[in-house]
Amino acid sequence: MRSILLKYNNYLIFFILLIFLIALKIVNPSFIKSISYLSFDLYQKVFPLEKRETDVIIIDIDEKSLGKFGQFPWSRSVFAKIIENVHASNPKAIGFDVFFSEKDKQSPEEIIKAYNLIPTDISDLQNIKGHDEIFREQLEKSKSVIAVLGSSVPSHSTHDRSPKARFLSKGGDPKNFTYAYPYSIGSLEKLEKSAKGLGSISFLDQTDGIIRSLPLVVRLQNKLYPTMGLEMVRIGSNQKNLYLEMNEIGIDRISSRPYKINSDPNGIIWIRYKNSLKSQYISASSVFDGKFDEARFKDKYVLIGASAQGLFDLVKNPLGVTIPGVEVHANVIENILDQSYLIRNPNTYIFELLFSILVAFITFFLSQKMKPKYSLSVFFGSIVTVVIIGFSVFLLRSELVDISYPIFMLTLTFLTGLYFRFIEENKIALSNLQKEAKLLKERELAAGVQKSLFPDISKFENFIYAKNVPARDVSGDYFDVVRATPEEYFFTLADVSGKGVKAGMYMAKASSIFRTLTNLKFPIEKVVFGVNNELVEAKFKGMFVTAVFGKLNIKTGELIFINAGHESILTFDQDKNYEYIKSEMPPIGIVKYFTESMIKSSSINIKDKTFIVYTDGVTEGYLKDGKELGAEGVQKIINNISEITPKTIVESIEKELNWGAEKLRDDITCMAINIKNTELIKKIK
Repeated sequence: MRSILLKYNNYLIFFILLIFLIALKIVNPSFIKSISYLSFDLYQKVFPLEKRETDVIIIDIDEKSLGKFGQFPWSRSVFAKIIENVHASNPKAIGFDVFFSEKDKQSPEEIIKAYNLIPTDISDLQNIKGHDEIFREQLEKSKSVIAVLGSSVPSHSTHDRSPKARFLSKGGDPKNFTYAYPYSIGSLEKLEKSAKGLGSISFLDQTDGIIRSLPLVVRLQNKLYPTMGLEMVRIGSNQKNLYLEMNEIGIDRISSRPYKINSDPNGIIWIRYKNSLKSQYISASSVFDGKFDEARFKDKYVLIGASAQGLFDLVKNPLGVTIPGVEVHANVIENILDQSYLIRNPNTYIFELLFSILVAFITFFLSQKMKPKYSLSVFFGSIVTVVIIGFSVFLLRSELVDISYPIFMLTLTFLTGLYFRFIEENKIALSNLQKEAKLLKERELAAGVQKSLFPDISKFENFIYAKNVPARDVSGDYFDVVRATPEEYFFTLADVSGKGVKAGMYMAKASSIFRTLTNLKFPIEKVVFGVNNELVEAKFKGMFVTAVFGKLNIKTGELIFINAGHESILTFDQDKNYEYIKSEMPPIGIVKYFTESMIKSSSINIKDKTFIVYTDGVTEGYLKDGKELGAEGVQKIINNISEITPKTIVESIEKELNWGAEKLRDDITCMAINIKNTELIKKIK
């Protein structure tokens, strides 16, 4: 039993973690909700609702209006005039996102109280019609909706208010499922009685303050009230009733003929926000003055609310934008009219959980069986699948699918799997270290074999000399010289990316291809073309070669060369005037060449010059003082040589760098060409 637990302890820990994540989602605390909200907001940010025209107009209590009428709240006569002007244009309904909970301070009775007037002073004043009465009359004449708000504390000016809408339910009692508040806040009793509707402006509390959803129906003091947007649609459609269809888990559908809205079991809809339209707003001062086109309000739903910053009626929406609170209700009305609201289906929640469990299990299992680079593909593929499903359902069905928490689960379980795989790989690595010791002798043998691959160019050393000093057992650098004719010589000096046996094998392949092609006496461009394409086909992933290839005519001094991503070539004349020739091509072995025209060659005459090529192990090699040699250091070495020959140059550089350090920083490889003396050296048998 113990051996089984030890063998499968990673799966046991995974199942414990998975159960914990499932329980966390079921409990759904606020910080888990905030994770889900990330994806809900992302849908709307990526695909915001685009509308150019709207059936909802907002009369804006803006800075311009405050400048005209003074501080808020204004006299009720101002609102009465606004209603009168709008009502004349025959709108569908007029809604107030404003409370009128106290009497107008400019009404006659309030003036009498404020100034302690005596009866002889107020005989004429008492005959003046109050502003509240003027406003009430306009409310009674128009299709007006007044706001109410759910509250957990009683209001000092409350009265026994009742909703204007009549609710008819089928299949159960909706009061058992709606959000409830023990008290309500609203306007003066006579104003509410004169209005055609009472609409709730209650929002659901959310920790980040973003308004994503709201209840279409709420219970205030055990009475059902529609939200402001739904009440305005009811008034605008000349309906008395709202219909609630119930099922076994709660509210299924809310109707105000001819509009039907599918909600969640608690009567909540998720708002689909559009990008704000400036054309939707009109200043309250312009409406008061009658400076508007009458057609603008005809058959429209008109909301009156505030955007002025000093009135603090600003909220955030999922688009990441701060908007006036009244615009939230405008979006709700638009969502109901064109059925663009969003749905959070309870069955989707179950699907999300089951799908997350399945994908998390598959991802974890594969992370234990596959190599990390392949399991990463599975992980990212799973995430892409979740994202595609979420966005597809959003676009095709207007449903919200939580992709954030499934991705969170996937990431956590995958990292757990990766951790166990890391531990397992470490065990394997320890085992490999033991095997590495056994391979050491074989590497030493490989080094000996590699040395035999370097050409014997001793007979050319009067005019071409090269040397390689490996930093490790096997070098990633190489050089070669091939005599094509008595006057023509092919040469190359190259540096393979990486070190060790793999680099040595790559070098050996490149060297054999070079020698084969040069023996066929191909032009240097064709040689490079063949070497590159053969290395690409060799499929040594992540490896490439920086190299200088050349063809030298010792009779004419003409040297054709190709620098493929290598260090700059150094040349100097008899007066030691130094010149560096930079590479004009990328390294070979990366991409396949399709034509020889992709290869750029250059030519130089070296009758009176010395031509030097080296790898970065020379310029980046350490001197005894710990500093790098650098290109200036190479020049300094040459300046100190009394007799300039290819051999003295190369051996002087090698001596300066190979001064006895335990390990060289990199392979040292250098080649020098000078045709001042082209006599071949005969070997002594």
